[in-house]
Amino acid sequence: MEIRPIISALMRSKVALILIGLQIALTLAIVCNALFIISQRVETMGRPSGMNETDTFTIGSVGFGSNFNTKNAFAEDLALIRGLPGVVDASPINQLPMSDSGWSEAITMAPGQKVATTIAAMYFVDDHGINSYDVHLVAGRNFKPEEITFRDRGSVTWPPGIIITKAMADKLFPEGAVGKQFYLGDPDKTAPQTVIGVIDHLQVPWPRGFSYNGDKSVVDFSIFVPQMTAYGSRTQYLVRTEPGRRDELMKTVEAKLIESNHSRIVRSIKTMQAIRAECYSADRAMMIILGTVIVCLLTITALGIVGMASFWVTQRRKQIGTRRALGATRAAILRYFLTENFLITTGGLVLGALLTYGFSLWLMMHYEAKLLPWHYLPIGFVCMWLLGQLAVLGPATRASRVPPAIATRSV
Repeated sequence: MEIRPIISALMRSKVALILIGLQIALTLAIVCNALFIISQRVETMGRPSGMNETDTFTIGSVGFGSNFNTKNAFAEDLALIRGLPGVVDASPINQLPMSDSGWSEAITMAPGQKVATTIAAMYFVDDHGINSYDVHLVAGRNFKPEEITFRDRGSVTWPPGIIITKAMADKLFPEGAVGKQFYLGDPDKTAPQTVIGVIDHLQVPWPRGFSYNGDKSVVDFSIFVPQMTAYGSRTQYLVRTEPGRRDELMKTVEAKLIESNHSRIVRSIKTMQAIRAECYSADRAMMIILGTVIVCLLTITALGIVGMASFWVTQRRKQIGTRRALGATRAAILRYFLTENFLITTGGLVLGALLTYGFSLWLMMHYEAKLLPWHYLPIGFVCMWLLGQLAVLGPATRASRVPPAIATRSV
C-alpha cells in the first residue's frame, strides 16, 4: 500500500491530526510515568520489615496517680504476658518498623568527628527482643539479662554493648562487625559502643524517604539497645504469639493488663498488619488515583481515535465507494484505515517519547524521583499501537462495508 496518498489525505485535516497526535503524546507521557510511580510504590509497600508481622501485636498503657511505678510495671507486665499460654515471647519497645515515628541517632566512628558517618533507628529492647521481633542472629550473641538497664528522660549515655543489622554491619565494618566500636551521637560526649551481635534484617520506622546524604540503604540501618525507656508513666510492649492465636491473645492480654493494675489506661493495641496498612495508606490512595487517571486517559484517547476515524469515514463514503467500484477489496479498505491510524499514532508517540522523559526529569528535579527506566517506552509504544488499532477497528470495518454503488449517488 502506498504511504504517500495516506499522508496527503491526512494533511488535508491538519487540525484533527495535530489534536489526536497531542492527545496520544500526552497519554504516553502521563501513563508511562504514572505506571513507574505505581511500580515504585508497590516495591516500597512490599519491602519486608524483617520481623514476624503475622503473629505479633503491640499493646501499651499510660499510668495515672501516685501508685503507678513505671519500672515495676515493666517487670510485672512482662512476667504476666510471657506466662500466658500461647504467648511465644514479649519485649518492651519504643518504636516499630513502619510506625512512622520513633528515634534515630547519628553514627560517628572516632572522637572529634564533626560530620556523622550515617544514621540508624534506635530500638530499645530487653534480652527477649530478638525472639519477640522474630529476627535472627547471624553473628555474635544476644543481650544478657544483667545488661538490661532503664533509660530515664534526659539521659545522654548509652549501654556499652549493642546489636546492629547486617546491612549496617556491612556498611561500617565489611571485614566483620562483632567486637568493633562506634559512637552514638556526639563522640566527644559519650563513650563508644561495642557491637556484640548482628541480626539479619530490621527496617527502620520510616520506610518511605528515609535517607542520609542520598544513601537510601539506611532504611535497613537499625540498632537494638538493651534498655527500657522509663519516660513518665508510659509502657509499650511487643507480643509474639503462636501461629493462629494472635487475635485471641490480643483480648486476653488486654484484659489481664487491665485486671493487674487499675492505676492505668491500657491502650494502643494494634497488630503489625494494621500498622503496615496505616503506614502505606497514602501510597495505596496514590496508586488508586493514578490507576484511575491511567484508565480515564486511555479511554479518552481510544474514544478520540474512534470519533476521528468515524468522522473521516463519513466524509469519505463517496471516495470509499469509488475505490470499491474500481476493484478495492474490503480488506484493502480496512488496511488503509488501520495504516492511517498507525501513522498518526506513531507521530504522536515520537512526540510523546520526548514529553515522557521531560516529565520524568521534572519529577526528578522537584520530587527526588528516579529517572524512568528505558524499557517503559517500548512497552508504552506497543500498548498505544494496540490501543489505536483496536479503537479504529470498528470505524474501519464500517468503511470496508461501504457498497461500490455509493459512488454513483449524489452527495
